[in-house]
Amino acid sequence: MTETPRQPITYAAAGVDTEAGDKAVELMKEAVRGTHTSAVVGGVGGFAGLVDVSALKDYRRPLLATSTDGVGTKVAIAQAMDVHDTIGHDLVGMVVDDIVVVGARPLLMTDYIATGKVVPERVADIVRGIAEACAIVGTPLLGGETAEHPGLLGENEYDVAGAATGVVEADDVLGAERVRAGDVLIAMAASGLHSNGYSLVRRVLDVAGWSLDRHVPELGRTVGEELLEPTRLYTPACLDLVGAPSVEVHAFSHVTGGGLAANLARVLPKGLVADVDRASWVVPPVFEMVRALGQVPWSDLQATLNLGVGMVAVVPADSADAAVAAVRARGIDAWLLGRVAEDDGEPGADGEVVRGTKGVDGGAVRLVGTYRTS
Repeated sequence: MTETPRQPITYAAAGVDTEAGDKAVELMKEAVRGTHTSAVVGGVGGFAGLVDVSALKDYRRPLLATSTDGVGTKVAIAQAMDVHDTIGHDLVGMVVDDIVVVGARPLLMTDYIATGKVVPERVADIVRGIAEACAIVGTPLLGGETAEHPGLLGENEYDVAGAATGVVEADDVLGAERVRAGDVLIAMAASGLHSNGYSLVRRVLDVAGWSLDRHVPELGRTVGEELLEPTRLYTPACLDLVGAPSVEVHAFSHVTGGGLAANLARVLPKGLVADVDRASWVVPPVFEMVRALGQVPWSDLQATLNLGVGMVAVVPADSADAAVAAVRARGIDAWLLGRVAEDDGEPGADGEVVRGTKGVDGGAVRLVGTYRTS
């Protein structure tokens, strides 16, 4: 027979504080409202967010693009440093910048936060960061959910995820079908590690015994500050390129998990190879720090981290100069990364070839030259 508890068990006693959740919503409302455009219908707090898509009537054949992602174990750095207002930029970057790869203009974003204990101020900081990034990329933060999971997550633990939807005219979809031999690759600089490979980075620091508050002269700041550098947002620059009359864009590649070569190969057609010149840029100090500290092989490093390239545009050769200028006008460094050619099946002089990545039976990427670290 089940023993009767001495005191009634409430939801709060079980670890869920609905009042804290309500307070978190109040603290984040203004930040969320700040992302809303004239297309948003209704306010914050509804069961579902509404957005007016009447403009889609002007499309001949509108296609909806969707993406969902999280920020991986970078949240562990945010939690360890008790800094939570930057991780939202990483989330938006991981999600919305995948949407723009196909040429789509983002319409809306939603978020999900799971935590062991709702601390209103912490949740509000996370959402404020998401809202700030949504405002930068012109995407309404249309809805979200904060879930309290006591017993599953520790009181100071949380994870974040998000999803976005965009639209593109069917005739304007970017991708491998447009890429041709003779096209060139335009690199857009990363702001740092972005939000991939943190399991490797954290392991390297742990084995080396480095704390997050350790100041590194080469970085000009502490390890923790460097690791929390927000992911650069490329959507505005990419949409500028798509809309520029002097630039013809064939494809974009968002350099996330798997590194530059694996992600670039996804947007190349079978039969073509992209020659990437490793010497065309200087690898930022944080990547060299990870490599040297953990004696990580370059082959593993380049297959895990972005090494300083966060987005790549594939354009015709006669669009190269205009593309570089347009990206730089957005405050992002850009340069000629390489060229696309017919795939002869050969690795080339000291070249390393990557193909068949991410389940895509597409083109190949040939990495040539040597990385520069200074």
